[in-house]
Amino acid sequence: MEYNTENINELAQSVAKLVGESLKTKTGNEQKQIAEIERAFREVLRQIGVKALGFYLSSLQTTPESGIACKCGGQLHYQRIREAKLISVFGKVSYERAYYAGCGCQKGKAPLDEAYGLEPGKFTAGLSQLMALSGIAFSFEESEKWLSEFLLFEISENSVRSETEGLGLIQKQADERAIENSQDEKVLQERLRHTPKNIPLRMYGSIDAAKVRIEPRAKQGEVVPEHENWRDMKVGCWYRAEPVPNTYQTRRQKAKAERDGTVFRTTAHHYFCDICPSDQFGKLLWASGCKHWADLVPELVFVCDGAIWIWDLVWHYYPNAKQIVDWYHAEEHLKKLAETVFASHDKRHAWLEPVTEMLWQGQVEEVVLACHSLEAQHPHVQPTAQYFANNAERMRYDQFRAQGYLIGSGTIESGCKQIVTQRLKRSGAQWTLDGAVRTAKARAVWLSGDWASLCKKRSALPLAA
Repeated sequence: MEYNTENINELAQSVAKLVGESLKTKTGNEQKQIAEIERAFREVLRQIGVKALGFYLSSLQTTPESGIACKCGGQLHYQRIREAKLISVFGKVSYERAYYAGCGCQKGKAPLDEAYGLEPGKFTAGLSQLMALSGIAFSFEESEKWLSEFLLFEISENSVRSETEGLGLIQKQADERAIENSQDEKVLQERLRHTPKNIPLRMYGSIDAAKVRIEPRAKQGEVVPEHENWRDMKVGCWYRAEPVPNTYQTRRQKAKAERDGTVFRTTAHHYFCDICPSDQFGKLLWASGCKHWADLVPELVFVCDGAIWIWDLVWHYYPNAKQIVDWYHAEEHLKKLAETVFASHDKRHAWLEPVTEMLWQGQVEEVVLACHSLEAQHPHVQPTAQYFANNAERMRYDQFRAQGYLIGSGTIESGCKQIVTQRLKRSGAQWTLDGAVRTAKARAVWLSGDWASLCKKRSALPLAA
């Protein structure tokens, strides 16, 4: 928004004079530090914001009509101009608006509140967004302290939790609607009529999971086993990849380029997550894919670890997608096997180096034989050999590199760290199932760059009756 410069200057001079007089009264002629001066200006501007927002909302009230229609079909009658209060980014604001009542349904109504999404006694949409933003970044306790310092008035820990989980609930409900629509043939047919022209030629998908501690909710007399306290937060991501120009490559990337040939960076990340059985998560995988046109991309590539449940979902929902087991997971399997079998560093290195090169060149059958060669003295090698045998076609790394595919799933591992590790697994954190899911979904939206869209959904919600 643009404002009249002359008016801004006049207001600024008045504020400067007001703050100057206040500082002089408090500390006399002592020299003030800039931090103290800044805080004084912030507090004055906050108080001005409280009054100004109240005056502005009151000014929106036009001359009341004698009666208006009620949602039940009856008639509401004008009662009086009634004061209301709400909590905004400036603090507690009072304003006045016309109030109607007298219908047989015994429900009242303030049209101004409905028109501007105001809920007396509640937080404004703008403040709710800030509270939720702090709630997905910090613990709720930290958020309380951070917001109090930032806003210059106190916000309770429970309020931060409520607003954060409230936005997460909106996203959860949006996911549920998306799942329902993605299984509706008429909706899918209508969707095809609006296919965008800029669908990328190649898109990637990745899936992974990370453990979250869930507070047990046993009924009286029941004992909850310890292992039930931990649940898998399944995380998925749609994204694209582009080569990193030589001039922008870091030293590490240049070293990687000498071996890989091309160094990629991923873009356009869209995360989704939930704590649920894999078949239910598959429905979300499909619904999210429909939203981002993954089913219509000419070349869809999944890069994931070797978990069976992941590839079962990919086969079921995207049978034509290219499937790649993350190179680093496959390489790590060989390293762990070598460390288990060989006590000597030299023997370990002598076996591991050529076998890793075989894997790099996509010679998976040779890798399997090399593993089997150790079975006579080490029977526990068999599961590793089977792992490579089962994923042989997903490990043709020479072919994948030649076709310019990513072969690392760092994007989804980063997503799990950002959504789960950094927020849900903070020291001492313990969650209810709903709290963990809602907070994770809200954080996933932020990481996907869709925060503004989610906040608009919150602002558009109908007011409670």
